[in-house]
Formats: sequence, C-alpha cells, structure tokens
Amino acid sequence: MDSSVHVPATASSARPALARRAARHRLLVALAVVAGALPPLVGNGYFYDVAILVAFNAVVCVGLNLLIGYAGQVSLGHAGFYGLGGYGTALLASKYAWPSLLALGAAAAAVALIAFVVARPILKLRGHYLAMATLGLGIIVSIVLATEDRITGGPDGMQVPPLAVAGVAVSGELAWYAIAVGTLLAAVWIASNLVASPAGRALRALHTSEVAAQVAGIDVARYKLLAFVLSAALAALAGGLAAFHAGFVTPATASFLRSIEFVTMVVFGGMASTAGAIVGAAVLTLLPQVLTALRDYETIVFGAILVATMIFLPRGIVPALARLARGTRWMR
Repeated sequence: MDSSVHVPATASSARPALARRAARHRLLVALAVVAGALPPLVGNGYFYDVAILVAFNAVVCVGLNLLIGYAGQVSLGHAGFYGLGGYGTALLASKYAWPSLLALGAAAAAVALIAFVVARPILKLRGHYLAMATLGLGIIVSIVLATEDRITGGPDGMQVPPLAVAGVAVSGELAWYAIAVGTLLAAVWIASNLVASPAGRALRALHTSEVAAQVAGIDVARYKLLAFVLSAALAALAGGLAAFHAGFVTPATASFLRSIEFVTMVVFGGMASTAGAIVGAAVLTLLPQVLTALRDYETIVFGAILVATMIFLPRGIVPALARLARGTRWMR
C-alpha cells in the first residue's frame, strides 16, 4: 500500500519540475529556431556581418544584464572588458603564436581575473559612486590601449590572425554566423540556469534591497562579485571573437561610448530579462543600419526613438510587451 501511494506522488511531483525546466529553456529553443531560419533569408555578406555583430553585442548584453538587471549594480565601463578580450586574444595569437582557441580562452580567463581583482574594492561602492568607479575603470583601459604603442599598436590598433580550429582557418560568413550564434546560445544557457538557481534568487534579492538580503543571510559581496566576473568574462569572450572576425582591433572597442551603447541596449530591451537583453542588442544594432537612409536626420530620429521608448515603455520593450500580452496595465 505504501509503494502504491509513493509512486504516483513521485511522478506527479516530477511534472512541475519538468514544466519549470521547459519554461526556463523556452527562450533558448526560440532563439535557436529563429537563428536557424535566418540563413535562407540572408541575401549577402553584409547582412551576415550585421547578424554576427548582433550576436556578439547580445552576448555582452546577456552578461551585463546579470549585473545591472538582476544584481542591480551599475557598470559604465564594460566596453573595457570587451576591448581587453579583443586585445588579449590578438596579442596571444599574433605576437606569441598561441593557438586561436587557447588564446581566446586565456584572454577571457585573464579578463575574468582582472575583474575579480578590481571588483572587490569597486563593488563596495553604491549608486553614482559605483557608476563613477566603473566609468573610470573603462576610461583607464581605453587610454592604456590607445597609448601603449609598442604593445597594442596605439590608436591604429593591431592586426589579428584568422581564427583556426584544429588547424583549419575559419572562413566564410556562414561559418562565422554559426560560431556567433553558438556563442550566444551558450551565454543564454548559462544566464538562464544562473537566474533559475539559488544564486539567481540571491541576485534578485540584493537588487531589491542589499540590507534585506544581508538580514536574510545572503552573502551580498559574493554574489555581486559573481555577477561582475561572469559579465566581464562574457564581454571578453565576445570581444575576442569579434577581433578574430574583423581581423583587427582598435581602442574604439573599449571606448566610453561603446560602454554606454551596451548599457542602453540592456535598458532598452528590458532589465532583468535575458530576452530583453537580446532584443535590445538586436534593435539598437540594426536601427542605425536602417536609419542610414535618412542621412542628416539619422541621429535625431534615433534619439527620438530612444526617448519615446523610455517614456511609453519605461520597463523596456520585452517586459512591456509581456505585460500587454497578459492583459495588465503596462504604462506607468
């Protein structure tokens, strides 16, 4: 009698867990389907280049969203990690002849270590003090990359050898598209599992109130450090791949304006939403390409679209549309 009661209970308790797991990876499946459907619709190499750029920007934004959207920590210097990833990969692959994948992984690991070291004092700050500290960090990286001519090539940047896998150089936009999409899928998988884990719940708790999170027994410093290091590593990985794809890297990749672009993408798409980070990266990467037809009015229209979005969709595109789909009030 005991066994007949126990078996149905186990089966029924497993169903909600499976449902939660399916919902967690719904975005991953949808993203894979959309990415797989795009190649037949892409007409030439230019559209592939734009799609690859969207994927790399989305990788950075998925990581940055963990820091800003979930942990509630502002970073205005994340392009510095993106640039360090690109330059680190370029230096190891060109000047020291490291294998491409080893150079890419070592550069991302080195940037993660740098982020770990600088995060411990920086993340003790809050609010605009934290924003100023991360801004200063990004500016320092940008200046070093632009002035250390003997190492980085100075303002002109440096050449990057082709990406080689198992001794075979990667060529062709379709192959690069597959690499970019695969990297984005991996980043989304990592972010989705982290958000659904106890660490993700801890990040949301400290975003709401660090004091309340500490009272609840959450190690605030540890989880802030986790979000910062992981977001820096993803930015460095995207930066290294972008350097391989472009064949060169310049200090502009680590500029202050680039950092602001990443933050704007996260906010525009919707903070605390992995789908929002991807949508924000896609829209704000594609929009300037579309608006080039307006010529002199391109910047004005682009700014007007951003302002209108923040006024009418203050929580970002994806959360606002999700609320609208649920039939709730979506405007404040």
